[in-house]
Amino acid sequence: MAISPAEVEEEVAEDSALAAFSTDSPWITIVWDDPVNLMTYVTHVLMVLFGYSHEKATELMLKIHNEGKAVVNSGTREESEHDVARLHEYGLWATLQRSGT
Repeated sequence: MAISPAEVEEEVAEDSALAAFSTDSPWITIVWDDPVNLMTYVTHVLMVLFGYSHEKATELMLKIHNEGKAVVNSGTREESEHDVARLHEYGLWATLQRSGT
């Protein structure tokens, strides 16, 4: 029994679609600069949620302030979704995206 080119293309398309939604790929959590939260508050939140030292949290906060955003954590999609939800609870603007995009 021979496999037609259409069947091969369909399998490749299905594999690509599954890879696009794979939860095993690394995802990043991004915090965005906003006009509301004080820099000291952002530093505090990063220390509380991620266990960063004051120096590391301050470094990330300055990157957020100066560059408009910073990657604050990475992990599975579920972990990143959880991080974003927790950051939203503290009033910070945060999103997630696949690493490398």
